[in-house]
Amino acid sequence: MPLMQIDGGEIHYEEFGAGYPVLSFAPGSLNSRIEFWHASPRNPDKPAPWFDPTVDLAPHFRVIAADQRNAGRSRARLSAGDDWHTYAGDHVALLDHLAIERCHVLGACIGASFCLKLCELAPDRIASAVLLQPIGRVPENIAYTQRELENTWLPGMRKTNPDLDLAALRDLGSRMFDQEFVHSVTREFVASCAIPMLIMPGSDMAHPTAVAEELMRLAPRAEYLKHWKSEGRAYAAACARDFLLRNTP
Repeated sequence: MPLMQIDGGEIHYEEFGAGYPVLSFAPGSLNSRIEFWHASPRNPDKPAPWFDPTVDLAPHFRVIAADQRNAGRSRARLSAGDDWHTYAGDHVALLDHLAIERCHVLGACIGASFCLKLCELAPDRIASAVLLQPIGRVPENIAYTQRELENTWLPGMRKTNPDLDLAALRDLGSRMFDQEFVHSVTREFVASCAIPMLIMPGSDMAHPTAVAEELMRLAPRAEYLKHWKSEGRAYAAACARDFLLRNTP
């Protein structure tokens, strides 16, 4: 089981395929883990409704996936300063660990916000970004997000690491999700970001279409795939593959 040591813990990761690297971030909010590429976080007995880059892109790319800290088989200490920068630090450390100077990033749900944070903090290392069902804060989903944190994602992290303090986890949830827009970066950053992006919008409370549409309007080099779910997994995977190939250095 590949593990990368970090300060106060370890990150579990896996690699699939070969070629230009694609660092991928699975859905699942703060419980984001590799297996959620393969199966629905809501119902692990059912296949995921999105394409699986570890399968669908592996014939063309070196796909790297990881369990986020305190999700799946990854463990870490929780401190009062942890936020999006902490997770991005793990992601940069993983690139360094694998001696990857530059890569594509691809993320679903919270993974889209992870991608955007890396684009902000390490732009020279990101060739392009694929954002599936990006999350974001809109008036209609503030209460929903709080309920999901309290009832699903924070208990999931404690199941992974029972030593985590629930009050400290609630504070982490506030630092991560009380921020506007896509939570991890500002509108001003997106408007200034020259990294090519392919945006596949969501259509529910957790993944508001309005957030994806705003990303599309703001990002200077955005492509927008409005109808992708109805066309099926193979179509969405092919669009992502072609976008990544076009933007591979």
